Amino acid sequence: MKNPVPDPLPSHRLRLENVLRAATFIDPVFLNSPKFNCEPLSEALGCALTLKLETANPIRSFKGRGAGYLVASRAADGRLKGRRLVGASAGNWGQALAYACRSHGIPLTLFAATTANPLKVARMKALGAEMVLTGHDFDAAKQAGEAHARATGGLWVADGLDPEAAEGAATIALELLAGPDKPDVLAIPLGNGALLTGIARWAKAAHPGIEVIGVQASGADAMEKSWRTGTLLFPPSVSTIADGIGVRVPIKEAVDDMSGIVDDVLLVEDADIISAMRLLFRTAGLLAEPSGAAGIAAIQTHPNPFRGRRVATVICGSNLTEEQVKAWLG
Repeated sequence: MKNPVPDPLPSHRLRLENVLRAATFIDPVFLNSPKFNCEPLSEALGCALTLKLETANPIRSFKGRGAGYLVASRAADGRLKGRRLVGASAGNWGQALAYACRSHGIPLTLFAATTANPLKVARMKALGAEMVLTGHDFDAAKQAGEAHARATGGLWVADGLDPEAAEGAATIALELLAGPDKPDVLAIPLGNGALLTGIARWAKAAHPGIEVIGVQASGADAMEKSWRTGTLLFPPSVSTIADGIGVRVPIKEAVDDMSGIVDDVLLVEDADIISAMRLLFRTAGLLAEPSGAAGIAAIQTHPNPFRGRRVATVICGSNLTEEQVKAWLG
């Protein structure tokens, strides 16, 4: 596929040519994920809804695209030779990094909060990452990880900061917008920003009339508030079940990346997310973690931007513990 022409934002940090390049670097197991219209779900939500299912892969999340492109491209140009990667994760990004690093024989240390999802921590370990559990939330663990990388000479990589993460995620839009029936509006979960900005960057260039709406948990709205006000805001804490998008410290580069390509950001409560998880399970038979169901929650809770339109959302993760399944879907 060629670049959409002309590029409406030629100076944007995320490069369209890199999205196409990413599609050649990413492990094929993460590419060409299912997309389909679930008619019962569309009827329940009052729109023609296409689901992009990013959970049918070895790590059950979309993160394999961005992490895969980042690791493979840096391995190819020699930047990882003799280096240890250091990162931080609430779980899915870490699993993706571990999967990619294992494939390329690159050592990896990951920092996660002491409150991190134990299933995700176990999977990161199983995929070969050295784990350090510290801090009360993701951003505290992230700060510890950055300090460790500086002290040890490790190569720090961060979801939302490194452009490859977003450019890899943008391959979702490349696939989603292929074919004649393009959506009018996208509802995309917003955490560190790689998923939303990557998809929005390709979508706005390939299909200029499309509307791109981010979705964030109301208990972790730092990115939304920073984007809306134009000033980085740092709340003292976050409170949401959606650990995959529970960001307390916004990344300036990711907030800047949203400019000109994101039309709005909607906030959803935890109760809305649980309702969306149950609706998705009941109508489509799909298991989604809270961040994975955020788009459905927005469509259900804020129907006006979506009613009667062709809508698409990404089910971006399905890593739930047995206890969480019983509590939220039982």
